Amino acid sequence: MKPDLLAEREALEQALGYRFQNPKLLKTALTHTSYVKGENRQAHGSHNERLEFLGDAVLELVVSQHLFLTHEDRQEGELTRMRANLVRESALFQAAKALGIPQAILLGPGEERTGGREKPSIVSDALEAVIGALYLDGGFEAALPLVMEHVIRPLAEQAMESDRKDYKTQLQELVQKRRMGAIQYELTGAEGPEHQRIFHMVVLIAGIPMGSGSGSSKQAAGQSAAQAALKILTETPQENTEEICD
Repeated sequence: MKPDLLAEREALEQALGYRFQNPKLLKTALTHTSYVKGENRQAHGSHNERLEFLGDAVLELVVSQHLFLTHEDRQEGELTRMRANLVRESALFQAAKALGIPQAILLGPGEERTGGREKPSIVSDALEAVIGALYLDGGFEAALPLVMEHVIRPLAEQAMESDRKDYKTQLQELVQKRRMGAIQYELTGAEGPEHQRIFHMVVLIAGIPMGSGSGSSKQAAGQSAAQAALKILTETPQENTEEICD
């Protein structure tokens, strides 16, 4: 392995907060098929496609568990759509870049010349392969917190922001339009293990609780509370909301 790529692999382990017991697993996870062709075939015959297959399954399980536990009010069809949004290639590409995976991938000369480190398909596949390697090296107990912290949590927050279309902004605009008073968000509690924390938030308008919600981050919980408040306000005539805040 090239010295610079070795350093990048070590940097990736630091970013993950995990030291592989079997370093060959991580090396294989970061080896693209183009690298083992031609002159490198005998020197390094393993590429990451099998680990990608395994990692895809582990990722889907972690995402499914996360959505099942944090969205008790959602039905199967909606959960399936949310999961698809979280594991889409473009989302995984962003998560992989944040971890520094592109710089650590072993590529053949052709892919290196054509910018393989910036190709979403190659980079996202490498991330899934790394997840598969984590699972084989440390089991589900090792893969779960790392996937939650470095993949699912940031992607879930991005997806929720997009899915909710920024309910906080919508609530702010409606409250200002109706001249109802100031908006406050208060954290009412948190529960669950560190890697799967659930936060609870309430939104107050003119000091009056108007909606509550929960999420895997404080921001997500605030968006959920804002959505609940919006539902109440849009179903309440303006003259009645004025009475509430008087």
